[in-house]
Amino acid sequence: MPTLHSDILLVYDDECPACDNYCRMVRIRDTVGTLKLVNARKSSAVMQEITHHGLDIDQGMVLKVGDVLYYGADAIHALSLMGSPSGVFNRLNHWVFRSKWRARLLYPLLRSCRNLLLKMLRKTKINNLGLRGNDRF
Repeated sequence: MPTLHSDILLVYDDECPACDNYCRMVRIRDTVGTLKLVNARKSSAVMQEITHHGLDIDQGMVLKVGDVLYYGADAIHALSLMGSPSGVFNRLNHWVFRSKWRARLLYPLLRSCRNLLLKMLRKTKINNLGLRGNDRF
């Protein structure tokens, strides 16, 4: 995993209360860089890059470290490896997701819970890939 980059971008849906809370609580070590949160619902260069790579932001957050995009379970795994040991949340995040196997096992479950929550809140999908009929959860 690349390290020592000044800006590390975490792209997520800020209209999802669970995603927003997670992203605002997660911390990375100062030696790794600065974590910047990017709202996937707003147009940006990184969202254009994500779409260009065919990554469906409605199905997973994206972590950009240098020129590398980590998607979904790989993003949460990479975040855990860069994580700061400060606070109970960050220690728990590191313990749970430092295992790539656990991240890949748990991420689809967390994504399903997220999708159900957004459906209950009547949120629309971001649909960055422009798929027909893919506007609602």
